Amino acid sequence: MAGKPAKWRKRALEILIFAVVIVGIRAWQQRDMPNGPAPLLRGMTLDGHPYALSAHPAKPVLVHFWATWCPICRTDQGTIDSIAHDYPDTVTVAMQSGSRDEVMKHMTKANLGFRVVNDPDGSISRTWGVNAVPASFIVAPDGRIRFIEVGYTTEIGLRTRLWIAGL
Repeated sequence: MAGKPAKWRKRALEILIFAVVIVGIRAWQQRDMPNGPAPLLRGMTLDGHPYALSAHPAKPVLVHFWATWCPICRTDQGTIDSIAHDYPDTVTVAMQSGSRDEVMKHMTKANLGFRVVNDPDGSISRTWGVNAVPASFIVAPDGRIRFIEVGYTTEIGLRTRLWIAGL
């Protein structure tokens, strides 16, 4: 019987260490990312329309950074497309993914319809402190960033964050 409490303490310590490592990695990934008011986001969409993120959007906005060369980004493209269908103000930024034509070719091949602002030189991504993709920001109606996610995230997780940001 004496071995069981020691075994549970060891397991609890392992879980605690794992949690600390995960929190540390997330903090490092988000070290340059803004909090508070959303940075300026202006550019030309792939369909040739000017885009500017509103300082005070009517509803929460998903701002999603991705890249055509990113395998993790490819796994959540369907999620972003689905969310953009229900949240039409969603905007994505194709970070250092080539020319407009190259990004459009990727969108067509993957049958994606979400709004894309191309960021071939990474200047928009730098403004937002994005060093790794995918990266998602939820901007609330007050213009402040409420949530940041780096790496793969689930559709239900993003939808829940959008809902909370609208409360």
